Amino acid sequence: MPDSQIMQKCILAARRGESNGPEAVHEVEIFKETDTARVGKRAFVITHAKGTLMVLFPSNQECLRFHRIIDAFKTGLNNSTFRQRTDEASATQYFQFYGYLSQQQNMMQDYIRTSTYQRAILNNMEDFKDKVVLDVGAGSGILSFFAVQAGARKVFAVEASSMAKHAECLVYHNKLSDKVVVIPGKIEEITLPEPVDVIVSEPMGYMLFNERMLETYLHAKKWLKPQGKMFPTRGDLHIAPFSDTCLYMEQLNKANFWMLVAVDVGGTPMAAIGWRCQCKQVCDVGVGPLSRYQQSFHGVDLSSLREAAVKEYFRQPIVDTFDVRICLAKSLRHTVDFERASESDLHCIEVPLQFNLLQSGELHGLAFWFDVAFVGSVQTVWLSTGPTQPLTHWYQVRCLLESPLFVQRGQRLGGRVVLRSNRRQSYDVDIELELEGGIRAANSLDLKNPFFRYTGQPPQPPPGCHDTSPSEAYWATLDAASAANAGVGADSAAAGQLVMNGVPLMNGTGVVDMHVQPVVAQQQPLGVHLSNVVSLGSLPSPGTVNSTKTVNSRAQAVPTSSIGGGISPALFNQQQVLLSSNTSQFPVNNSLMIGDYVTPGNILMPTGAYKN
Repeated sequence: MPDSQIMQKCILAARRGESNGPEAVHEVEIFKETDTARVGKRAFVITHAKGTLMVLFPSNQECLRFHRIIDAFKTGLNNSTFRQRTDEASATQYFQFYGYLSQQQNMMQDYIRTSTYQRAILNNMEDFKDKVVLDVGAGSGILSFFAVQAGARKVFAVEASSMAKHAECLVYHNKLSDKVVVIPGKIEEITLPEPVDVIVSEPMGYMLFNERMLETYLHAKKWLKPQGKMFPTRGDLHIAPFSDTCLYMEQLNKANFWMLVAVDVGGTPMAAIGWRCQCKQVCDVGVGPLSRYQQSFHGVDLSSLREAAVKEYFRQPIVDTFDVRICLAKSLRHTVDFERASESDLHCIEVPLQFNLLQSGELHGLAFWFDVAFVGSVQTVWLSTGPTQPLTHWYQVRCLLESPLFVQRGQRLGGRVVLRSNRRQSYDVDIELELEGGIRAANSLDLKNPFFRYTGQPPQPPPGCHDTSPSEAYWATLDAASAANAGVGADSAAAGQLVMNGVPLMNGTGVVDMHVQPVVAQQQPLGVHLSNVVSLGSLPSPGTVNSTKTVNSRAQAVPTSSIGGGISPALFNQQQVLLSSNTSQFPVNNSLMIGDYVTPGNILMPTGAYKN
């Protein structure tokens, strides 16, 4: 098979005799200058650095097909669509990243992701029983194992990274070598022995399209039989305008490092602030009797780069989670039918926008998330990454405007989002918005360079969400809980027999517990995370969502290590411990991370979301 990193060599993998298992595989490197020749109708000779190898094929057709593959490689004719659309450096980095077991572990430990895939496959066993299945981008091969569990006759697991060797090891030790065949290489460059009935894959990236693996998934349809199935079957990208002053100011204040530094008269540095000075001298802005500001950093004026810094920070999509109530309108949906779409449909994706605004306030940008559907013969199963659902390693993505818009309830907001693919396996995102009256705002963002903003705290609801008195609600909850603990009915409590501050109730039959924890609906997380252990007892079973709908959101707690999708700053001051769990909890290793080649160093502020 062609080498997974670069096309300067091919790797021929063959088994010795009747041996089995990954250790029995013999590999030979074939370079463009390697001497090769076809001998007779069924033999092929390769002369390499360590000797001469003769490969005997079962038929003339198989030998001829192999000869054509080698000839195409040596003459440079094998110019696959993947290499045409991907920079070599990006591909090398991409496959190296997914070749690490730690990254596979983090994706597998995304409980919602993995369990939903298993449920979708096992609940539609009729689509897999005695069928031939193709697993595109198999990784560890977990989806291939699910296909076998559903009764698949044969599974071809195609994996381009070095993870293919680990997948082969798992297949061998699970005694499934007769059912699962691991094929190293890219789907655009390998050849399958036969057409397939079903294609399974996990090709979604941030904002659904990042990493451009969806194009590889669609390319695999050349091996799909007519009326064959694809799991997942369709993808819905949801887009909604949002208001979050805190996030906006956080990004803006980062750029203010390049503008002004506060000092007092004696020269002692003070806090940097976001105030623009028009002169080049020390200016008194009246913040205090001794406070003045100068455009100097260790004697160097940085202010000339402030504008460039603002543009750079606002070109970064924000990957995090949020309370759905920051959305100013109902989300708009852009659907891709994977069974009908072609690769070229994803080269430039234009989504027209039309929103009826439901709230007034500052509009700071657009929020994105996605749902995918597994449409089987028996059941349709949905996997959602929306802010109303349990958190996954995809989180949600927000794209900020450099200049916010003030909007009013009842107004119409139009515009468009254009995703233009690039050779870095990602997209350039162009946003254009227009309010009634011709007021416009726009921004361009680089989806390849997101900012992973994980605070490890539940997202806070926007201010002004209470329609009743929070204080009265708190005491009413405490009264009811205390009465229940003391065995007092609601009628007795209402009659004045419930006394606070530990005074005995009903002639000493009960004592009020002032430490009863009340339930505050707007801030109660969907799942309780205790030291990076994700509690699953209170979460809905993955894959039970038969349709998508809007529900009242509750904040979702995020483990400080992140289930996946990025890295939390808490990792740098915690011990690396794998926590044990009971049957209702899922262990998450706090030393692991996953994302688009994430490196440490993100500076996070534990802030909440609010609007003006």
